[in-house]
Amino acid sequence: MDFDLAAEQPKLLQLLIGVAAFLVVVAAVLLLVDRVPMRRRAWPHATILLAPALLLLGVGLVAPAVRTTLLSFMSGDGRRWAGLDNYVWMFTRPEALTVLRNTVVWVLLVPPLVTSVGLVYAVLVDRTRFEALARSLLFLPMAISFVGAGVVWRFVYAYRAEGQEQIGLLNQLVVSVGGQPRQWLQEPPLNTLFLVAVMVWIQAGFATVVLSAAIKGIPGEIVEAARLDGASPRQLFFRVTLPSIRSAVAVVLVTQSIGTLKLFDVVRTMTGGQFDTGVIANEMYDQAFRYGETGRGAALAVLLFVLVTPVVVYQVRGRAR
Repeated sequence: MDFDLAAEQPKLLQLLIGVAAFLVVVAAVLLLVDRVPMRRRAWPHATILLAPALLLLGVGLVAPAVRTTLLSFMSGDGRRWAGLDNYVWMFTRPEALTVLRNTVVWVLLVPPLVTSVGLVYAVLVDRTRFEALARSLLFLPMAISFVGAGVVWRFVYAYRAEGQEQIGLLNQLVVSVGGQPRQWLQEPPLNTLFLVAVMVWIQAGFATVVLSAAIKGIPGEIVEAARLDGASPRQLFFRVTLPSIRSAVAVVLVTQSIGTLKLFDVVRTMTGGQFDTGVIANEMYDQAFRYGETGRGAALAVLLFVLVTPVVVYQVRGRAR
């Protein structure tokens, strides 16, 4: 394909302007830092160094957040004031309530399941002969993008009519034991659970790595003392291991909760939100970009922000302690 310099000139000009502006800001910051005396307090230098970042934060995050909040009170075309109509729609219409219900199901299932699977696997493979290989196999799905994992699992759940050769692994297993193939992704509410399984498969490796590292950090003297006191493996797990890695468990739960609330890729790739599988992020995209309902999309974005904020605050406060 030939490169048309004339056609690309506007983009190149914008790129050059951006680079030039960046260099000017860097030069200005360095000049001001050099001119401003340090004295006893470093707050002038800190202010100068933080100013570009704060400006970008305001332009790239604060301003869009304010604009989205305002749009959530506007009509679909963003020209008329709609008041609370978009929020009323969100909490009264059946299709919107299904989206909220699915999101709640995801948040209630994914973080505990991911944490449980990761914890069990971390305990089982801890200090075993093939620990590195076992952890690598479980962590491997993390190397696949969410879209790629969705495509892979679409083949796992693939359906063909009865009597035809099944290409989906799950239907092939069902047929091999005398059952009938089913359209797993089109049967609510089970289809949501099958999508949850994909998320657990992807994220279990992350939980395993974090919790395995936490388990290895438990002082050996504590474990040995518990064994000398006659603690059984079950008592050792619930009274020594689990309390000792409580902070790591909390990190995994919080991280997975945030990721689950923002979930988009798996649902978008596998069902597109159809068959009652929609979640907030996917419905937000559909309302804003497919249906032209900017106000509803903005309202869903505001709700998502409100739901994520307490979890983020908890995580930040936990790290600050």
